Amino acid sequence: MDLSEKLLNLRKANDLTQEQLAEKTGVSRQSVSKWESGQSVPELDKIVALCEIFNVSTDYLLKPSEIDLLSAKTQMLENQQKSLENAMQKKERRKNLIFGCAAIYLIAFAALILMERLTWMNDFLWNLFPGVTLHILILCIATAAAFLFCRRQR
Repeated sequence: MDLSEKLLNLRKANDLTQEQLAEKTGVSRQSVSKWESGQSVPELDKIVALCEIFNVSTDYLLKPSEIDLLSAKTQMLENQQKSLENAMQKKERRKNLIFGCAAIYLIAFAALILMERLTWMNDFLWNLFPGVTLHILILCIATAAAFLFCRRQR
């Protein structure tokens, strides 16, 4: 594997676009494209900058080797795996939030039904909170509980 292939593989393994790499090295995107296609070779100061960006030695970057391709592909696969794991964790958290909030509202709904069925408590509560005030109060309490639940889960 030569310099152009290494640059291409390292850039992709680090999830950088040609434009982002160009910004980091202080050159144009076209220069990076020419380096990766083998049309030109970076100047010495740019090679040193590339080694720092990718955290590799100049020997690694300049000397040909077949093992380099394997390590670059391994790095790329590891990055993809981390990305998939993060996406799965995010999906699981979202599902837990939805179920938790739904459970809070179901409990509030059950409490309302239970309060309406208990006649001795019913008179006291309905006199204390006439009309739909009690329903709104319980809904507000459930919403506050759901909000706190969501905040704790993040």
